[in-house]
Amino acid sequence: MAEEESAREEEKSRVLVIGATGRLGRELVRASAAASHPTFALVRGASAEDDDDTERSLLLRSFRTLGVTLIKGSLEDLQSLIAAVEKVDVVICAVPSKQALEQKLLIRAIKEAGCIKRFIPSEFGADPTKVQILGMDYGFYERKAEIRRCVESEGIPYTYICCNFLARYLLPSLVQPGLEAPPRDEIKIFGSGNVKAVFVTDRDVANYTICTIDDPRTLNKTLYLRPPGNVYSMNELVEIWEKKLNKELRKVRVSEEQLLESIRDTPFPRNMDLVFVYSAFVKGDHTYFDVDSSGFDGTRLYPHVKHTTVSECLDTLV
Repeated sequence: MAEEESAREEEKSRVLVIGATGRLGRELVRASAAASHPTFALVRGASAEDDDDTERSLLLRSFRTLGVTLIKGSLEDLQSLIAAVEKVDVVICAVPSKQALEQKLLIRAIKEAGCIKRFIPSEFGADPTKVQILGMDYGFYERKAEIRRCVESEGIPYTYICCNFLARYLLPSLVQPGLEAPPRDEIKIFGSGNVKAVFVTDRDVANYTICTIDDPRTLNKTLYLRPPGNVYSMNELVEIWEKKLNKELRKVRVSEEQLLESIRDTPFPRNMDLVFVYSAFVKGDHTYFDVDSSGFDGTRLYPHVKHTTVSECLDTLV
C-alpha cells in the first residue's frame, strides 16, 4: 500500500511557480503543494534565510512549512531561469500583466532546458485573442497575445488560463471605479446593465489551474472559467447587493457613449478601470463567445473543485 502511494507521488509533476509572492502566485504555490506536487518557487534575492518578520519573509517561511523548495532567480537572469526550469516538469508564471513581455527570457530558458511538458504563462484574465478593445487598452492584451505567439512558435507545450476578472478587482466596489467599497445609496450602471462578466477568486483560479497540469485534455488548449454563481450582469449584481442591504439604491445610467467619453477624458493609467468595465460590461468580452468552440470550461472538466460565489464574496462587504 505504501509503495502504491509512493508511486502515485512520483507520477505527480514537479511544479515551478514564478511570481510566487504575488497574490495569485502564493495561491498557486499553496494549491500545488496541497495537491502533493513537488513544488518550487522562484524568488528574488535573499529569501529563505531571512530571519526578520516582514510579510514576505513570513510568506516564504510558510512555503517552506508546506515543503516548497525556494530557488533564487529572476526573469532577468537567463542562467538562473535555466537552472530552475531544469528541476521541474511544469512552469506556471503569475507575474503582473505589466511584466508580461519579461516572460520572453523564461520562454528561452524553457526552450533551452528542453524538459518542460507544460507551460502556463501569465494570463489569468480575459482571453487576449478575443477581446474587442484592442487599440484602447494601451497594449495590455497585445502583450499577452505576443507571449502566446512566442510560446507557440517555439513549440512549447502550454495551457492558457482565462479566468476573466479576479474577484479582488472591481467586485469590492460593485464595479464603481474610484470606490473602495460597494455604494449604499447610489450606483452607476454602465451600458444596458444586461451584459454579463465573470469574477473568480485567486484561490479558485489556482485550484483550477493545478487541475490542468497533468490532464492531457488541456494540453495546448485554453481553460475558461465561468463558474455558476460567478457570472453576472451589472443589473444582477445590483439586485444581489440590494437584497443584502435590504434597500433599493438609486441607479445612475451611464451610456456607452458617456463611458467612452470618460475613458478619453481620464488620463492613463487612471482610465484603465473604465477600459476594463467597457470591455466586460459593454462589449461582453468575458461571455460573448461559446467556450466549447475555443477550449474547455473548467467547471465542467473539474466539477469537484468547490468555488466561492460572487454572493459569498459580497457577504464579506455588507
